[in-house]
Amino acid sequence: MLHAVIMAGGSGTRFWPRSTQEHPKQFLNLFGDRTMLQKTVDRIEELIPAERTWVITNERYEDLVHEQLPDVPLQNIVGEPMPKNTAPCVALAAALIHDQDPDGTMVVLPADHLIEDTETFLAVLETAQAKAKAGENLITVGIEPGHPETGYGYIEFDKDSSGIYAGREVKKVHQFREKPDKEKAQEFLDSGNFLWNSGMFVWTTSTILKEFDRFQPEIKKEADKLQNSVGTDSQDEAINTFYQNCPSISIDYGIMESSNNVFVVPGSFGWNDVGSWKAVYELRSKDENKNVIETETAALTNAGGNLIQSKSGKMIALVGVENLAVVETDDAILVCNLNEAQGVKQIVNQLKENEETKRFL
Repeated sequence: MLHAVIMAGGSGTRFWPRSTQEHPKQFLNLFGDRTMLQKTVDRIEELIPAERTWVITNERYEDLVHEQLPDVPLQNIVGEPMPKNTAPCVALAAALIHDQDPDGTMVVLPADHLIEDTETFLAVLETAQAKAKAGENLITVGIEPGHPETGYGYIEFDKDSSGIYAGREVKKVHQFREKPDKEKAQEFLDSGNFLWNSGMFVWTTSTILKEFDRFQPEIKKEADKLQNSVGTDSQDEAINTFYQNCPSISIDYGIMESSNNVFVVPGSFGWNDVGSWKAVYELRSKDENKNVIETETAALTNAGGNLIQSKSGKMIALVGVENLAVVETDDAILVCNLNEAQGVKQIVNQLKENEETKRFL
């Protein structure tokens, strides 16, 4: 059977001040009435029901996940006692699913991405599932690039086809490439055999556990120790021990860049990782001056290309400015150049350093 693993443990620092330690990005309704996490589960429900959906999150968010996803079984909401990057998260999920369904296939998805064309997205997942079940293959989903983006990692693939599965072509991955500069990004785009790395994966539980055994034996050893505790009163304690003993490493570095059986399914389905306030601005409808105004109390003159978010009822006035994000919450106000929106993370890091300012996180 096909299972979904939603990685929902991130802190969403680039979306401060709306994203906080108590309520990070994946739990916010940045687009419409449903939160990012809810939308992630909504779009796969036709393919994967709630009872086969797993959410791996920070243990402090377990109740929040259950509140937002009441149809997902409580035992499928698993809290991480500490952040250890994505490889331990994937290994833990694989071990838990494998215990229930030794022949199972798992789709690994971030909780906070935007996808506009659900039908095409599900078709891509079905192709990835078919390839994953056809052998000991690791499948990733690559996004067909529309411009020379410097904010994403890239997947370089072999131009020869690796076959048609469920009506779509699969390509062999040649190598993963780091985020490029503008010139290199243009080269990638012009070459025709590069895709944006979406951070979405599909494989059978048995295959990924074998790959952990090959490339991350320390993590695999700890995952094996979990088996006797799954479904028992000692499961939480065993998971805590698992995380304490695992190295902190991403699934990309830990497995994907080392394995020889990695394939990619190219897709174009309106994907965006919504990585900053600039992405929110770009995805919103704009007025005649290219402003995105999400408050009923704003006044602008000679101002264009700005994003305003506020629910306080305070009047926000902009005069003679362009390209700003102005985001107000009960506790904080952010004003930043939209082109510098990635720098919000540095503000969060500054606030962490002082006991007096930590309360604003």
